[in-house]
Amino acid sequence: MAKARRSRARPARLDERTEARILEAAHAVFVRRGTAGARMQEIAEEARVNQALLHYYFRTKERLAEAVFRRAAVELLPRVIAILGSDAPLEEKVGRVVELELDSLLRAPFLPGYLISELHHHPERSPQLISAITGLTPGEISRQVLKKLHEQIAKRVRAGKMHPITPDQFVVNLLALCVFPFAARPMLMALFGIDRSGFERFIDRRRAELGPFFLRALRP
Repeated sequence: MAKARRSRARPARLDERTEARILEAAHAVFVRRGTAGARMQEIAEEARVNQALLHYYFRTKERLAEAVFRRAAVELLPRVIAILGSDAPLEEKVGRVVELELDSLLRAPFLPGYLISELHHHPERSPQLISAITGLTPGEISRQVLKKLHEQIAKRVRAGKMHPITPDQFVVNLLALCVFPFAARPMLMALFGIDRSGFERFIDRRRAELGPFFLRALRP
């Protein structure tokens, strides 16, 4: 009986591994080419499965694209929200966000361009995606994060240690400084005459310099 149970369980594990392999392959192709440029046949070849199996698991390219988009956003969004909404000092938050963003995006440099493109073409995905990943509505997240940042910023402004800045501008400025080099990676590599290794060295320098630069800009 035990052997029978083990043999019945084995196909389920194989199915899970196959589905994970398809999702990994789709992630690579969608991030590399975007939804419009990706082809199911290329995803099937990357996953080493036939197209029929691809459709069996995800039915359509749109459903697969949504799964990939969610997987990509999960890598960063919850952790950034957790850091910004925490009780940690502002200086620590800035350093942790910079480190998290740059390290994660260096492993997946095409990710920002892909996410930005997908959100432009499918803006309706944003609120559903945020809720699915975090379990909170965008409004609830804004209240949690922005309220905490507002309190911390106001305290420093009253103490004469910081220029006034709204919490939403604080967040956007910080994230934009992290994300822009990756969103503009091909242009920057051509402009500075650097290859992939040169770009990685550029990000290593930015990891050390960005946090202090951002904080200095806020001091009176």
